[in-house]
Amino acid sequence: MNFKQSNANNSSQQETDGALFRKTSQYLMPVKLNGTDTAQHEYNIYPVSSLGAGKIFNGFSSLADYIAGQKTVVIDGYAGVFWSRIMTALNEWFTAKGLTINWIETSAYLKPTEEVEKLVSPFLGTTDSVWGTKCTLQLHDLYMVDQLAKQIPDNSYNINIVIGPGAALSGWDAPLIYIDLPKNELQFRMRAGSITNLGAAGVEEPFNMYKRFYFVDWVLLNAYKKQNLDKIAIIADGQWPNNINWMHAADFKAGLNHLSQSVFRVRPWFEPGAWGGHWIRERIKNLNKDVVNYAWSFELIVPENGLVFESDSYLLEVSFDFLMFHNQQQVLGAHAARFGDEFPIRFDFLDTFEGGNLSIQCHPKLKYIQENFGETITQDETYYILDCQDKAQVYLGFQESIDPQEFRTALENSQTESKEIEITDYVQSHTAQKHDLFLIPNGTVHSAGANNLVLEISATPYIFTFKMYDWLRLDLDGNPRPINIDHAFNNLDFGRKGQKVQDELISKQAVIQQGEGWQLVHVPTHQEHFYDVHRVEFDSEITIETNNLCHVMMLVEGEAVSVKTADGTEQVFAYAETFVVPAAAKSYVLTNLGKGRAKVIKAFLK
Repeated sequence: MNFKQSNANNSSQQETDGALFRKTSQYLMPVKLNGTDTAQHEYNIYPVSSLGAGKIFNGFSSLADYIAGQKTVVIDGYAGVFWSRIMTALNEWFTAKGLTINWIETSAYLKPTEEVEKLVSPFLGTTDSVWGTKCTLQLHDLYMVDQLAKQIPDNSYNINIVIGPGAALSGWDAPLIYIDLPKNELQFRMRAGSITNLGAAGVEEPFNMYKRFYFVDWVLLNAYKKQNLDKIAIIADGQWPNNINWMHAADFKAGLNHLSQSVFRVRPWFEPGAWGGHWIRERIKNLNKDVVNYAWSFELIVPENGLVFESDSYLLEVSFDFLMFHNQQQVLGAHAARFGDEFPIRFDFLDTFEGGNLSIQCHPKLKYIQENFGETITQDETYYILDCQDKAQVYLGFQESIDPQEFRTALENSQTESKEIEITDYVQSHTAQKHDLFLIPNGTVHSAGANNLVLEISATPYIFTFKMYDWLRLDLDGNPRPINIDHAFNNLDFGRKGQKVQDELISKQAVIQQGEGWQLVHVPTHQEHFYDVHRVEFDSEITIETNNLCHVMMLVEGEAVSVKTADGTEQVFAYAETFVVPAAAKSYVLTNLGKGRAKVIKAFLK
């Protein structure tokens, strides 16, 4: 089901009470959908899972009414939530009803800033480094828990509330309200300087704040969220500064259970970049067109995507990790024991249509990413060419004549002297065609050239890109982009050169099954990839078994397909939309809703 939505009051850089609270070109998701759109065969930027009527409640007054009935509650949640605004909105309702409130804010029980910084600094790398290491602390390490635990409900007040991240550390025996925040909105607030990191003295450069969020705050808060999942009574969405949607935990978990055995799509989000293009901007409706470009679409980069539930047209978004915490076995099936809470496959778009080349780059080896950055799996990638213009190129692998030291010297001279490099003296360039798959196991030199729409089918890690050469350009703010020659040369595989690149790094596609009106094409990945790729091509309808594997899919040719799972759930997905069929769905029927043969990519774990 697709929906129209109003962009009124949805400016890209929004103010409330005269202060900038989010800095982005993207619209804020509407609180409520305002009607249906019969043109179902179009990319939908707000995919939803419907819960039925009466499941999602709107407004601070309704939440305050629930709290008044409980008298004592714990309001916990994620970093970046506007806690003071929530307190003010609830307090207005309580005051109007003549109720007295004892507010206890967890921010008062954070350890002193200097102590927090001392605790987290070992995980932040050097001040000029893009990366840190995944934090091994726990959330309670940042708080004076003993003092917080002494703050007990005061019966002289009508209502007692402990509020803020870590509120459940109080130990109160009371209903837990959890306010979540989508990570894209957290970053938009971060860029506007309207939020800080946990325990930080104030706002810093977005570069530093993101690093601390990724390697410290998110790690601690996600583990804490999982720990408290079964204690949550109410889940709420905190992305609107002056409104809130919420629902009861039983309905929330029922929604997660349904997703885990049917089919779902996460909410995508979009970002401009130095090399960005115009395919996304021109072909995806309801996006803000007043942007310089779109470089990325986070189609399924689940550490930063959310799931959107709908009831009575009200929307409520939660982070994807809730599904993995609650339903990892149903989602991953045979691979749940290996990957646990970590969803291992990533889909995203790299848009260079009428844009520029990506940097010449590589990604870390498994041991390197584990020892240096605390990740469990590494950034093994592939480039699937969804669309391209004539003579579009992909840079992949070294020339047979590569001399590592000569290459490094050229890169270093380019950086220090702002000197252009004839990169094809060192790196091979390959003409891209629609439906090609280029294989990029860790350590492989690569880049997407201009005039491609690349579907990255990859392992989930997504920020560990070691740039060696960036065509001497600046980022969108006019600053040099980080170059990481040392990291790159600690990981580059110089054996991937010459004819070996053609033989091993460009997928050799073959039909492995066929019947009347359909065929199954194997699009093999590299031996180092832990995922494989099929392309299902069919004229009308085909039934597929999951065989206890999770399938990540996209319609890469055609108008739209319907997906009907064994439990009777049926959804329609348009061209270029990513969708996931969990292992527990058991089987599903794909039906072609357009003219001509439909082609659907299916990625799955080996």
